Amino acid sequence: MKTIYLIYPKKIGTIAPEIYGHFTEHIGGVIYDGLWVGKDSSIPNINGFRKELIEKLKAINPPVIRWPGGCFAEGYDWRDGIGENRPTRPYWWTPDDGRYESNEVGTHEFMELCEMTGAKAYFAANLTSVSPLHIRNWMDYCLSPKGTTTLAKEREKNGHPEPFEIPYWGVGNENWGDGGNMRPETYADEFRRYVSVMNNIDSKVDFFACGSNSFEYEWTHGVVPILASSLKYVNGYSMHYYCCFEGSCGDAVDFTVDEWDKLMVRANRMEEIIERNWNIICSHAMQEYCKLVVDEWGCWHAKRAKLGANKHLLEQQSTMRDAMVTAITLNIFNRHCDKVKMANVAQLVNNLHALFLAEGEHCITTPTYHVFDMYKGHQGAEAIDVCVSENDDVATSLSVSASCKDGKTLVTIGNLSATEDAVISLNGTGMELPSKGVMYLLAHEDIHAHNTFENPDTVVPTMKEFNPRKSIVIPKAGIVTLQF
Repeated sequence: MKTIYLIYPKKIGTIAPEIYGHFTEHIGGVIYDGLWVGKDSSIPNINGFRKELIEKLKAINPPVIRWPGGCFAEGYDWRDGIGENRPTRPYWWTPDDGRYESNEVGTHEFMELCEMTGAKAYFAANLTSVSPLHIRNWMDYCLSPKGTTTLAKEREKNGHPEPFEIPYWGVGNENWGDGGNMRPETYADEFRRYVSVMNNIDSKVDFFACGSNSFEYEWTHGVVPILASSLKYVNGYSMHYYCCFEGSCGDAVDFTVDEWDKLMVRANRMEEIIERNWNIICSHAMQEYCKLVVDEWGCWHAKRAKLGANKHLLEQQSTMRDAMVTAITLNIFNRHCDKVKMANVAQLVNNLHALFLAEGEHCITTPTYHVFDMYKGHQGAEAIDVCVSENDDVATSLSVSASCKDGKTLVTIGNLSATEDAVISLNGTGMELPSKGVMYLLAHEDIHAHNTFENPDTVVPTMKEFNPRKSIVIPKAGIVTLQF
């Protein structure tokens, strides 16, 4: 039996709701055939957005959505997505999927999506192929008060007299790679140049610098000291980590127990990435300015099974294994909420670590969606420290985080073993545990289990009452939330 110690006196910090954020890039089927079906579609929609998806997304309290990229942002001209007679152009991913960007979904449409779901907007600005003035003009168009500037009046003409609320602006995306293939020193200087112009429009928004990819800490070593010697118009440091990008963890659906275990180890390395980048940031006294923004994370399976008639670029199925990666990652973010300001799972629908799969009239939730639903009570709560006995072997370990809000405790647990049930007990340090609580369980006998258009409810959570003072059994590969 493993014991989970809930150390109530040792508070870590408040879990920013934005840690449970999302990402919607113009790639494959994320926007078109995913979120957007068109205003004239026979598929039920709200001003062109898929109604079923909007309602289910709203139900999990989405705090923030990142848009329009991703790599797409580094070739995007915001003026293509406003007004009438919008141009059709090659987009970033045209060489990969042969599609073209219609620009049906632009600034106004995306902001309507945020308003419908209650999410804040996070815009990723193009640093690679346009000037700082071009981005400043986008901010002017979006943020200037009604009737004050020519661009504010153009916004009003296009249907939105009042300024949009866009509190977060990313300055460049993956500039170490496709976003300009820059050296860290080059990017840091460019960031300083861009934000000095962007800050002139609105100094109250947050500007995020492009940070490192995976374990490439040399980028952080190069960028952060240059930001430290600047005027410090920086409010967050972006990081990306796809935990199976190189394909060593098998097929998205047809994987072995050994490949399950490998992915659990790689998912757990998110903690290392957070701690090492944070240590570099602190060594330059930049922790006030460079809280971590993990704005792309999840599984990027090298082998992906065809899902429907219209295979979308980087579309993949989501099994109980992906759900467990979600549980591990969110638990890590919760435990490091003093360092992590925001995170955005990649991506929302029809792409990589998706919460939804949609095609035509079909729209289903994945096991990953259910983890976000089960964990949503952590948003805005106070994280407390946890300790688990006999938990050194990753393959048989528990992933745990806990928080308190409004006098209630929420404990979220993943049993990483693909073969063995886990028997656990709770021990409250500094607080006596009650005798009644509610448990939600996401589990399936088959670790490969997933939802399909034909069988959309193969993996769904169940709920029952439990006694926090007694032992609990968590099935193999099971994910549990305990509320009391």
